[in-house]
Amino acid sequence: MVNVLRVNFESPEASREPLETIQSVLDSGGVIAFPTDTFYGLGADPFNPEAISKIFRIKQRPADKPLLVLIHSPDQVDRLTDQITPLAKLLMRSFWPGSLTLLFKAAPGLPSELTAGTGKVGVRLPAHLFTLQLLEGLDCPLTAPSANISGHKEPTALWEFPSTLGEELDLLVDGGPAPGGKPSTILDATMNPPILVREGAVSRKDLQLILPNLPE
Repeated sequence: MVNVLRVNFESPEASREPLETIQSVLDSGGVIAFPTDTFYGLGADPFNPEAISKIFRIKQRPADKPLLVLIHSPDQVDRLTDQITPLAKLLMRSFWPGSLTLLFKAAPGLPSELTAGTGKVGVRLPAHLFTLQLLEGLDCPLTAPSANISGHKEPTALWEFPSTLGEELDLLVDGGPAPGGKPSTILDATMNPPILVREGAVSRKDLQLILPNLPE
């Protein structure tokens, strides 16, 4: 049975030991589950190919579907890409923190397992206090695909986790319920004009306020 760890961010002292435990799991190539601003996600070191492969096994996810990465500050984008266009910066200022995932050209050295061989990486800065506190405490980006078997219901609370998911999951971080709702919108910012890959919580109309030439 998977270990459950409750993290309290009310004080640095209260969170120090739990964060050290989480960091140790991630450093060893482990996978955690944690709440985001949509569903519980599966977190791993995005620079560790073995950890990423473990997520694909846990989710039974097709290998041609890349994983998105969460960050706690726009400054961390530079660790994941070396090409940030002025338009991408405008989108970051307009929709982050929030439910817009931007696709960037992947930085050299990012594992192909993360990008599924596309050469692109999806990045998002979430609008969820617990998630941001966790990411800031760890001071590293985390993968964050939904913590479910591919094609099954995404969990928003601990009791919604299927027992089969816990067989390879190393740690479940209890941060209370996630809000649920629509998944993030995915926009390919490597294209000009950008391409809407998936419409989710951020609508096409929202994007067209910034991108009037967004293709229908």
